[in-house]
Amino acid sequence: MTFQRARSEEQREARRQAILQTTSAMLDEMPVAEVTLNELSRRVGLAKTAVLRYFESREAVLLDLMDDRTKTWLAELEPELIRSVDGARSAVERGEQLADVLSRSLAAQTVLCDLYGAQGGVLEHNVSVEVVRRHKRASLANLAVMAGLIRQHLPEVGDQAELFCLNVLIVGGALSAYTSPPPSLVAVYESEPALAVHRIDLRTALRLAISTSLVGLLPRP
Repeated sequence: MTFQRARSEEQREARRQAILQTTSAMLDEMPVAEVTLNELSRRVGLAKTAVLRYFESREAVLLDLMDDRTKTWLAELEPELIRSVDGARSAVERGEQLADVLSRSLAAQTVLCDLYGAQGGVLEHNVSVEVVRRHKRASLANLAVMAGLIRQHLPEVGDQAELFCLNVLIVGGALSAYTSPPPSLVAVYESEPALAVHRIDLRTALRLAISTSLVGLLPRP
């Protein structure tokens, strides 16, 4: 696609959305680490300097995209929880059901997990104070929505819901780095299967981490 210079706020927003959508499509093909401004500008049909008029850096684009994808994921998660968590069950049983839904849903969001894995060490660098402020506000809003969903189905977690949700997203990001091993490691696993004994399956590892965290948060009898 190609663009003429944006002259209105509506046109500027259209350019921003085109950049975000193009970046999102790139992340369906490649990991966060391989996304470059040069390739993004080529695909979106804007000069690199033009892209930088809408987003100050590659990291700024990815932070906005992470916030958008998180919001979309939470909207999809809500009906899944309603269908799968039985309010008539005990707190422990509801916790297990919740852990199953969360792990299944988040493990399917491979791009989102990759973004969270890069957040602290990469994406929150090379950005201005204003970009970080906007990102943190969006993150807190998403975290509040997620915590509200958890409390809806497991009110016993109380004020710990936000911290639990934050930990889930951080763990999802950390674990995702180990679930797509490089070709050399895959070759080692194939040639010597005994070395793959602890190869991580994202959903399985997430479920264990989430379930363990929830059990620890529930009030003791």
